Amino acid sequence: MKEPAADLCELCDSAAGETLWQDALCRVVLIGDRDYPGFCRVIFNRHVGEMTDLDAATRHRLMRVVFATEQALRLSMRPAKINLASLGNMVAHLHWHVIPRFADDKHFPGSVWSQARRPGMPRPVDSAGLKLELRKLLQAVAE
Repeated sequence: MKEPAADLCELCDSAAGETLWQDALCRVVLIGDRDYPGFCRVIFNRHVGEMTDLDAATRHRLMRVVFATEQALRLSMRPAKINLASLGNMVAHLHWHVIPRFADDKHFPGSVWSQARRPGMPRPVDSAGLKLELRKLLQAVAE
């Protein structure tokens, strides 16, 4: 049975992007953001709002997925920087943003939510390669 708050939660009700990897705990999805190619979210599968709603072992396992996602993006896209954020102000469902940043992206060096500095440069995302990197890095997480 879903919690009452989960009835209206978009992260409970949809994949929220192209699923790159998932297990019973969480899923990694590629967001189709033209301005931020490679933008991923690590979404906890149960409707909880904060990291401290989880026990220590679950928090640790979730962060292993966040860090593996960061590493897979670094290996496959070679960004200048990776931004990690867990906000949940608009959607109170535990999820992490893992955003590759490039010196020529729309807002760099500011945050992706800051005022744009330039039009930005689109770049391709090899989602198959990213899936492969994630599988390699996350094969031990399910254990």
